[in-house]
This record gives sequence, structure tokens and C-alpha cells, in this order.
Amino acid sequence: MIKVTKLKSQGCDFVVNAELIETIEETPDTMITLTSGKKLIVEESMDEIVRKVMEYRRSLFRNTR
Repeated sequence: MIKVTKLKSQGCDFVVNAELIETIEETPDTMITLTSGKKLIVEESMDEIVRKVMEYRRSLFRNTR
């Protein structure tokens, strides 16, 4: 799970299941498309989201050792 901020929501954070992210686009706002087809527009950049997903997956791997 990764924490992101809804666009123009004055700090309204929510958590997204990183395993359900299908695509991330900057158009120029950052849009996350989930495998269900649902689209989320967030304040974080595409690079920030990719970094968060990578950190999340690394933490899963560390816990399996």
C-alpha cells in the first residue's frame, strides 16, 4: 500500500494498493489507472509514485527473508 494525496484536496491523503496500479501518466496532472479501470488524480509526480511503489515492494522482499 502507498499513501498519496488527492489533487486539490488540501491534504486529503488516501492509500492505494500498489499491486492494483496498471499505469501512471502525467497529463500534466498525475493520473493513476487501476486494474479495475478506476482513475485517480493525485498531487505526487509520476517519479514519486514509482519510488513509493519500489519502496513498498522492497519492504515486502525484506520481510520474506
